[in-house]
Amino acid sequence: MNQTQLPDDARSAIAALKQADIVIGIPSYNNARTIGHVVRAAHAGLNKYFPGSLGVIINSDGGSKDDTRREVLQAQFDDPHLLLLSTPLSAVHRLSFPYHGIPGKGSAFRMIFQIAHDLGAKACAVVDSDLRSITPEWIDLLIRPVLHAGYDFVAPYYHRHKYDGTITNSIIYPLTRALYGKRIRQPIGGDFGMSGPLLSTYLARDDWETDVARYGIDIWMTTIAVAERFKVCQSFLGAKLHDAKDPGADLSAMLQQVVGSVFGLMQHYHSVWQSVSASENVELFGFRYDVGLDPIAVDLDRLVHAFLRGREDLLEIWSLALAPGTLHAVCALADSARSAPSLSFHLDDELWASLIFEFAVTFARQPSSRPHLIRSLTPLYLARVASFVNETRDMSAPQVETRIESLCLTFENLKPLLIAHWNGHPGSPPVSPVSPQPAKGHALEV
Repeated sequence: MNQTQLPDDARSAIAALKQADIVIGIPSYNNARTIGHVVRAAHAGLNKYFPGSLGVIINSDGGSKDDTRREVLQAQFDDPHLLLLSTPLSAVHRLSFPYHGIPGKGSAFRMIFQIAHDLGAKACAVVDSDLRSITPEWIDLLIRPVLHAGYDFVAPYYHRHKYDGTITNSIIYPLTRALYGKRIRQPIGGDFGMSGPLLSTYLARDDWETDVARYGIDIWMTTIAVAERFKVCQSFLGAKLHDAKDPGADLSAMLQQVVGSVFGLMQHYHSVWQSVSASENVELFGFRYDVGLDPIAVDLDRLVHAFLRGREDLLEIWSLALAPGTLHAVCALADSARSAPSLSFHLDDELWASLIFEFAVTFARQPSSRPHLIRSLTPLYLARVASFVNETRDMSAPQVETRIESLCLTFENLKPLLIAHWNGHPGSPPVSPVSPQPAKGHALEV
């Protein structure tokens, strides 16, 4: 097992505690405004639903400059009657440590997983530190399937605003569902439950120094759980209300790290996903209900203009990543967009799926060109988001889900094309190396 370096105070805490049944991990960076609520919800969930178990809440902090760690350790319950339904039999310990290594969410998780493993935890859950909608029930729904139903991995299932989670809706859910055959609706949702054996599998991996240390961690966790044939399920958590952003504002780093992780895992598990021909539902725990959601404003013109700048600055890289027919369709879309209003912009499902598949193939064949290749995907992703906004502007939440389901089926139906390209059959994308010269930066300032 690849041991991660733990701070001295974390090792001392492990020695003092000796063991724990359940670990709840909360990664953070400058989340003083919200993390107190998250800690209180986790604490209440452990006491209410697992009163006979020894629980530990671990805050893995990335060097916050605000009062995040103080808020964790000093969080108090506002309602003294909150826990009367279930008198706690074991104390809940709250710990806060700075992690070491590459700055990012994945490095925070690695420390949490290591501590949970060293304490012999039977189950571990991780939750985001900016959540405003977390309740004590989330802890039950993330942990109980592991402790009492034999599952190894619990993915979140929640309602989100139709313009929240655009990376998930446009790329990650359709692609991973088509690849591995499991309909895990929120594969990068941020809030997960895991078994001890799965934690050991994660810690034994040797790719922690990649984008896995950053935003790539969620899809890495989900993909390994599915590809290694651990028992997976989902739990309905209600609404996800957090610090959501305009999808065109500042998601480029996240996009690059998440997609880069997906493409890298495709190489590692190519024999797994090439044998999968369809998708199936994944068991869902929890009672589903409708919820209110915070609106998200989207700057449609900005999305389209970023795509058009990409057409001017990144054509050389796109031409090396895409088949001639796909590239021609992308250029034709850009040409028509210059003279048409943003409200009419449309990128169809077949073109989008082909584009993603061809980028994945080129990523696998050209290791030295991957950074430029992944960065060049950002304007194309923004084009897809613009198209999605136009299509779904007047749709209800169920109608939007139907629309996303249609996109997923397109990815599944075109998967034989991906396999043919991947295996070098006629019609594969070109494989000339991408120029080492960096693309003009302003094309990626989204």
